[in-house]
Amino acid sequence: MSMKDEKKVQDLKLNGSSTLSELVSQYYDSGGFVAKKIGTSRKILDEMFSEDHTNFLSFPACIVSTGTRGIIKEAVKRGLFDVIITTCGTLDHDLARVWEDYYHGRFNADDSELHKQGVNRLGNIFIPNSSYGEVLENKMQPILEEIVQEKGTSLNTKEIIWEFGKRIDDRDSILYWAAKNEIPIYVPGITDGAFGFQLWMYWQNNKDLQIDLMRDEQELSDIVFSAEKTGALIIGGGISKHHTIWWNQFTGGLDRAVYITTAVEYDGSLSGARAEEAVSWGKISEEADHCTINGDATVILPLLLGSLF
Repeated sequence: MSMKDEKKVQDLKLNGSSTLSELVSQYYDSGGFVAKKIGTSRKILDEMFSEDHTNFLSFPACIVSTGTRGIIKEAVKRGLFDVIITTCGTLDHDLARVWEDYYHGRFNADDSELHKQGVNRLGNIFIPNSSYGEVLENKMQPILEEIVQEKGTSLNTKEIIWEFGKRIDDRDSILYWAAKNEIPIYVPGITDGAFGFQLWMYWQNNKDLQIDLMRDEQELSDIVFSAEKTGALIIGGGISKHHTIWWNQFTGGLDRAVYITTAVEYDGSLSGARAEEAVSWGKISEEADHCTINGDATVILPLLLGSLF
């Protein structure tokens, strides 16, 4: 192998006035294992945002319990993505934090003692019952009644999420900006969380309420089949990741894709599957630019999107 045609490793150059954008831009030329992947992914996202792509954002709920919520909110506020697919817990944490606070915790806390105190642990985040299930029940039920009275009993997940977003006056909220900018959020597993549980609680006395998941699917079909090109930033795995790549397979696969994951691929899990595997299914195009970053999204996402902001 001749090295003449290979790219040289460049040292990072930083000074007191270096910006986040300048730092992450250098990752592409500096190498550095995961850093090179971040630099490559930044270039892919830059092309997604500057060219005529319909852009998807997929992420799991857990990071919304952390300050990373602010990075996602800013991306939604700036309209970087056209479609969001996520899990029910995103709605739980975003709304709960509108009304109450979450707290710094410890991975090695005494979980039995926390349970006795009515505190839930999400990694190293502490979430009191009063900041989660209790406040969601107290706040959501009156809002649900108001939505049904105004909009009727049949709504898809996008519509009910937008209606909640319109009724909260909090500029730190993902739902607030999604509603304001009319960016659809779809939650295929809408019953798998506290938000969905409150829908079920409301349904106990209002059996006419219907969450029309088939309309979600029709809207996603319309989006992908009308798109000239599609791109996606896919954080984590699970149902939101699969729903994003699933729909894009029907139009030749994503044209650009960036994955961020901590999961391993040797067990065959979807969460750990690299972008290359999606090519074999036609969920990412054979010609697509794609990159899989291995690491914690609470570290990587602020670097990646912050450099583009």
